Amino acid sequence: MMKNKRIIADISVIAFFLIVSLLLFLYLRGGKEGSEVRVMVEGKEIGVYSLSKDGEYTLNGGTNILTIKDGKAYMVDADCPDKLCVRQGKIHRNGETITCLPNKLTVTVIEEEGEVDFVL
Repeated sequence: MMKNKRIIADISVIAFFLIVSLLLFLYLRGGKEGSEVRVMVEGKEIGVYSLSKDGEYTLNGGTNILTIKDGKAYMVDADCPDKLCVRQGKIHRNGETITCLPNKLTVTVIEEEGEVDFVL
């Protein structure tokens, strides 16, 4: 009898965490579409680019190349050794960020007013 109660308790805890994880995932994926990206180097804004205008931008003196296409922004090249920023993929929802730590660069999706609605 005690073993059955423990199994039920374990299943309840696992189910709770699965539901919380699913709800968090759906909340984060359901964010509003952003309209611009803000590029910052060492905490200073160096540019704001519209997601509605396709283009390729050389950032931080050539250390990173940002592409905006079809309403999404992504890093296509970087001179850092690990290139994690290139592998972070495309961003377009408000608050999503691409970070290049070696080059101290961040690209964050924002609303047109320049405000981030949600940041993790």
